[in-house]
Amino acid sequence: MVSSDVSTILALRSDVAHQIARRVKQLGLSQLAAARHLAIPQPTVSKIVNGRIKDLSLELLIRIAVRAGLAMTLQTGQVPEEAGVFRSGCSARALRAQTSALNDKARVTLARFERDMTPTQKLQAFLEHNSLIEKLRAAGRTADAERTQRTTRS
Repeated sequence: MVSSDVSTILALRSDVAHQIARRVKQLGLSQLAAARHLAIPQPTVSKIVNGRIKDLSLELLIRIAVRAGLAMTLQTGQVPEEAGVFRSGCSARALRAQTSALNDKARVTLARFERDMTPTQKLQAFLEHNSLIEKLRAAGRTADAERTQRTTRS
């Protein structure tokens, strides 16, 4: 049986690699162009895109994700209200601007449920949350692009 710390690292590596691969696809880059853009060897891009990440460190994947322009959020602590949070690519003012009543309600609800979750359930919830956030961001980018197209046509 894999220990919880090892399974956490494996899950995080997998998620970060998946997000990098999605970003490369979104940008429409070839593996060679992506390698140049991310300042890594092309075989490393191939490993990430094809899910062969067992020999890639989490630190390397985080560095690549930052170079790809992906927002990274790391929360530490037992409950969200007391947790230390790091978020890359975001100023303090922009981070405050992203808060909302819905966000606050979600945080309170999460804190209530999180107390009863196992570490594995917490990790799964974290990964699902990141996936949903990325879908929301993509929807926002699509809406922005449609708005821009409508304005340029007028």
